[in-house]
Amino acid sequence: MACMSVLTRDEAQNRAQLLDVHRYTIELDLTTGDETFDSRTLIRFSARTDADTFVEVKPAELRSVTLDGQPLDAETLDGNRLPLKNLTAGEHELRVDASMRYSRTGEGMHRFTDPTDGETYVYTQLFLDDVQRVFAAFDQPDLKAVFELTVTAPEGWTVLANGITEHTGEGVWRAAPTPLISTYLVAVAAGPWHSVRTEHRGLPFGIHCRRSLAPHLDADADELLDITRACFDRYHEKFEEPYPFDSYDQAFVPEFNAGAMENPGLVTFRDEFVYRSAVTDTERQTRAMVIAHEMAHMWFGDLVTLTWWDDIWLNESFAEYMGYQTLTEATRFTDTWTDFGVTRKPWGYDADQRPSTHPVAPENVQDTASALLNFDGISYAKGASALRQLVAWLGEKDFLAGINIHFRRHRFGNAGLADFIDSLAAATERDVHAWADAWLRTTGVDTLTASVDSRPGQWDLSLDRDGERPHRVTVGVYDRDLHDGRRLLLRERYETDVPPDAAPEPRTGTHPALVVPNDLDLTYAKIRLDDTSLETVLRGLSGIPDALTRAVVWNSLRDMVRDGELGTADYLATAAAHLSEETDLALVQGVLAFASVHIADRYSVPDRRPAALTTLTHLCRDLIRRTEDGDHPGLRLTAVRQFIDVAAHPDTIAAWLADGTVPGGPELDPELRWRVLARLAVLGAVDEAVIAEELRRDPSATGQEGAARCRAALPDEDAKARAWEAMFGSDDRTDLSNYLFTATAQGFWQPEQADLVRPYVSRYFKDAVAVAARRGPAIAEAAGRWAFPAHAVDAETLKLGQKCLRKADPIPALRRKLVDQLDDLARALRVREA
Repeated sequence: MACMSVLTRDEAQNRAQLLDVHRYTIELDLTTGDETFDSRTLIRFSARTDADTFVEVKPAELRSVTLDGQPLDAETLDGNRLPLKNLTAGEHELRVDASMRYSRTGEGMHRFTDPTDGETYVYTQLFLDDVQRVFAAFDQPDLKAVFELTVTAPEGWTVLANGITEHTGEGVWRAAPTPLISTYLVAVAAGPWHSVRTEHRGLPFGIHCRRSLAPHLDADADELLDITRACFDRYHEKFEEPYPFDSYDQAFVPEFNAGAMENPGLVTFRDEFVYRSAVTDTERQTRAMVIAHEMAHMWFGDLVTLTWWDDIWLNESFAEYMGYQTLTEATRFTDTWTDFGVTRKPWGYDADQRPSTHPVAPENVQDTASALLNFDGISYAKGASALRQLVAWLGEKDFLAGINIHFRRHRFGNAGLADFIDSLAAATERDVHAWADAWLRTTGVDTLTASVDSRPGQWDLSLDRDGERPHRVTVGVYDRDLHDGRRLLLRERYETDVPPDAAPEPRTGTHPALVVPNDLDLTYAKIRLDDTSLETVLRGLSGIPDALTRAVVWNSLRDMVRDGELGTADYLATAAAHLSEETDLALVQGVLAFASVHIADRYSVPDRRPAALTTLTHLCRDLIRRTEDGDHPGLRLTAVRQFIDVAAHPDTIAAWLADGTVPGGPELDPELRWRVLARLAVLGAVDEAVIAEELRRDPSATGQEGAARCRAALPDEDAKARAWEAMFGSDDRTDLSNYLFTATAQGFWQPEQADLVRPYVSRYFKDAVAVAARRGPAIAEAAGRWAFPAHAVDAETLKLGQKCLRKADPIPALRRKLVDQLDDLARALRVREA
């Protein structure tokens, strides 16, 4: 079969001008075996003029095609395109009968058999252009249609879909017709689900998971449903347009590539969100934010959908902003912006400083392969930050008024950036078009550098801007507490514009101990403190009273390390001095993650890495001691996890594993047991027999991943060879699933084993290109993200990677990951040199 073609922007525009698609009637039969399922599709559409076009389908076997009752030659299928020649103006009916392959990579119709109980589940993930793997379609977002689905499933299964489903007997399930939606939003999830159902505001709500996770879902059902109801009600207070679908199901599905997917009426989540081990409250907050994010998509993306993929931000930036803001307003999670500041914004900052950066709203995304690359820290974190800045500049009242105008104008239709800006402009007198040009059409991160000048009774702040965007920021001014020199007291907060409209007035008072530009984190920019403020935070960061301010400061220190302006040892010393006093768990987790993954593993030269790990070990031990009273279980769990990950010697954690508990708690649940075992494998303190015994103890899907990770981490030549073959071998029958591939890759590269794995560094670039070409974008993403030798920070690795980009022609998904990884590697080299 010929290679698959990606849809270009021009092709989509031409087809949208030609066709109106009215209705899909789809019959799926999931009872035909383990490898394939049957797919029969009837598409009713009309053509505005006589022309040629095509429909997309990726079958295992194309049995028959008829257009208006006349058979078409199935042999004309070219890759994924079936030509429709000599189409006449008027109404048409296209019927396609095909056998389709199940997926093991989380794309199309993914099939999973639970190793715990042998039960099988299937679900669709049709984003961005994978509907073609399930049924024939005119696959572009602006050809919306009504979808009617009938699914034949094995006895004992339940079928979920975008609309309410009804079992009509003999394994046949019929879903209610959808309103007008885009092809990529169609969803089916089938299997022997465990379900918890309720009703809210007259609509059926449900949460679903595989049966082996039932006790864990039941334990959290009240929390999940309470958050769902609270967000649902808050969105109805914000939005004039009511929820546009007939039900709201949330299915937690196995081996899911993303965090979640906003299918109308049937949101799918990765089922790691059904917690089977202890988690921190920050992790619960993250799950709640994803629930809020996906529900926001019911309006931003599902009700009003982008016209083409250059407006991804209209989906993701809005859902990201609304998810955090609504969670703060409607639930017990009131500090979500601190978590956003310390975990999400750095994702955006990092992405925006790489060669692969792009505007939040790029002007011309050429094709679907290019579009898929833009689901990154810019479309999510930077875009949400830009919207937060817009609200600060515009005011929430006018912002929401513009949004509601947008919904009224484009409900069940498509819209682009110009449409949205016009809607905002209708609600305000401010020049939102100029704002959009400055914020959404540009790339890169501005830097705001503070300088403070003082004289008796007065002081001045000037903010030098390296960049072109206008910023509205809140400046926080702090003094030392005269009674407790470790504490800082807020003197005042005031708003200012950068650049200022006029020369700023001097502030009254003495020279502050600390001045924090962007104190409430309302803009998107790197911050450089003045010299006095920098000295204050290095000595007294834990004394800053507000967690969100501390997040701004920690991000500034992080950026300084990445830019070679602050030594790695200084960052670690600051962490050691202040993190043991930190009360916000998101900050502890974010700082420890940067210190271990970036500073210890990448930015520290090999002979200094042991000292970095020792500093982190002592810090974690201090946190464990601090939490012995049991009052801070999340902080203790975080410290225990990090202690395990940085342990340089096996004795302590091996004793924990043998005892089944950390002295004073917590007990080692499955997640902690596999974590300890993985670190012991790296240190050469366990063997295959111990891993196999643990897998017998925990044969779940998560246990299978844990075992794969541990086996790949063993410091043994044969173990490394087996892991490499499992990832990059070319036997379709034994290909690892997306999750097992990732777990194996996570275990393979270890800084402690640099000499052992050195021969694989050069092999990586050839083998990753081959496996990505053979297995597609999802595995390409995993190969580029997790299987890349990030520990090998040296000029030779950089040279090999650059040669690969020049000569090997990796598929777009892998090329993007390699560009990013190599840029990070080059940055690590610069930091080491600095």
